[in-house]
Amino acid sequence: MDEAELATLERRATKLFSGRVEFLLSAPQLKFLPEPDVPEIAFCGRSNVGKSTLLNALTGRKAIARASVTPGRTQELNFFEVGDPTLFRLVDMPGYGFAKAPVKVVERWKNLMKTYLRGRAVLARTLVLVDARHGPKEVDREMMTMLDEAAVGYRVVLTKADKIKASELQKVVAATEAEARKHVAAYPEIHITSAEKGMGIGALRAAVLADAGV
Repeated sequence: MDEAELATLERRATKLFSGRVEFLLSAPQLKFLPEPDVPEIAFCGRSNVGKSTLLNALTGRKAIARASVTPGRTQELNFFEVGDPTLFRLVDMPGYGFAKAPVKVVERWKNLMKTYLRGRAVLARTLVLVDARHGPKEVDREMMTMLDEAAVGYRVVLTKADKIKASELQKVVAATEAEARKHVAAYPEIHITSAEKGMGIGALRAAVLADAGV
């Protein structure tokens, strides 16, 4: 895709996200999932990586997804419809790697995520969010390996990129790219974002649109 095509896609994505984006439902179990009738883009990452904040920035809303300083707040699969009529859905997944939650709760989250990611036919792409201040951690690598094994294509998205110096960010990006090359299902391009500063949001919107096939 050349620069002109990307710019056109970004404008279309911005227009689409400025329209109807609505919360549909929360699914604490697989039996509560909505009908698999439109493509879905899932957001996953370590607890407190900024999933909800990024979702809010992506959709241009202040609180469509609940953001919290308390890790582990998202305990269900939360579905948001985009477009009128609905063209695709965004899925906010429980954060992983949060050790302070009760063991049984953590296991329930893990099983819910694994089963959804491995078996959801309409899952068009998963976005694996990684905190730019830290780079990929072991729990991120485990998630990426699981997605590899499930043959689920994913993009790696660095969040909070405004929180570190440019020189440090370059090192983290290089390390993240090197890690992505080890994983067969990882998309080669790393998205660098800051929800607070709006960095990379337009390009990520365009990527979501392309992945959803709309």
